[in-house]
Amino acid sequence: MTAPSTDDLTSRLQGLWLPLITPFRDGELDEASLRRLVRHYATGPVDGFILAATSGEGMSLRTDELERLVTVTRSELSASGRHLPILLGLSGTSTAKLVEALDETAAWLIDGYLIASPYYIRPSQRGLVQHFTALADHASWPIVLYNIPYRTGVSLTNETLLKLAEHPNIVGMKDCGADRAQSIDLLARRPSGFRVLTGEDALYHEALADGADGAILLSAHLETDAFASVLTLMKQGDRNGALACWKAISALTRLLFAEPSPAPAKYWLKRGGLIDSAQVRLPMVEVSEELAALLDEEIERRRPQLLRRA
Repeated sequence: MTAPSTDDLTSRLQGLWLPLITPFRDGELDEASLRRLVRHYATGPVDGFILAATSGEGMSLRTDELERLVTVTRSELSASGRHLPILLGLSGTSTAKLVEALDETAAWLIDGYLIASPYYIRPSQRGLVQHFTALADHASWPIVLYNIPYRTGVSLTNETLLKLAEHPNIVGMKDCGADRAQSIDLLARRPSGFRVLTGEDALYHEALADGADGAILLSAHLETDAFASVLTLMKQGDRNGALACWKAISALTRLLFAEPSPAPAKYWLKRGGLIDSAQVRLPMVEVSEELAALLDEEIERRRPQLLRRA
């Protein structure tokens, strides 16, 4: 497979992307459920996949599992006839170790990386610039930055983001900064071709209204068509229609993050038959009985709508 140019990924880094959950069964990667998931979403209005990021429990996966996850996903996409782009999530605190990870994954059938800031050690902005520059200089595939300060302990400032956006191998960012003023400022000042996708499910509608290029949403595992419709209506200039569509699904974003993600989404997907088990890997745990009851109630409430669509 020929490595895509940054222009190729930039042109496709928009719309609705799915940060695919990683299904497990008996503690191991559940390939049958993974194939079922990919086939299901390949038929819908999804513009790309993120593998092994936060929603995919990437930090719990061994290198051989990561490679198998990529191989199976690419195989099922090829069989479906939809050649959707795939980003692989990477994270870590050591620049040198991440460079090694870039080497290990250089020949994998991906289109780019989603890389979060180093967690726990809270480097300076100057350190973040040098860290991501070293990775971008080395990577065989384009890089999408992942700004999620409430998990990493450090935020990429707009000055840092704009400096990094000048690098030819850095093509965009997943914005989980949860700071609307910062996001609006970045959207106004970003260079041409630097894509910004929101990763804040609850802020999806307002991010699109502010000019984001799309979204990477765990919640879009459910009601995928409706989440895509919000974006389509916004692009068509039908803001009232987009808002009405958003109001019909916005409660899902709160419910699916009522306990640590992706456990609630996995419970829902198991109930719907898309995966065989709702297992997560420790220290993650499955949903509580109380949340399970709330999820069951919402599933039953939405069932008539799903049956009508079918």
